[in-house]
Amino acid sequence: MVKNANGERREKTNLPAKICAACGRPFSWRKKWAREWEVVRYCSYKCRAKRP
Repeated sequence: MVKNANGERREKTNLPAKICAACGRPFSWRKKWAREWEVVRYCSYKCRAKRP
């Protein structure tokens, strides 16, 4: 189980996901993105460097 920014517990299978703007692959929520999940667009530093 994982706690999100609101303190709610979630199972890892139920984590939110997004599609990367650079490579088009899906990526899941990470704890380090808890505060800024709404603005995260890229799955990695590599994808952010090769922005379209």
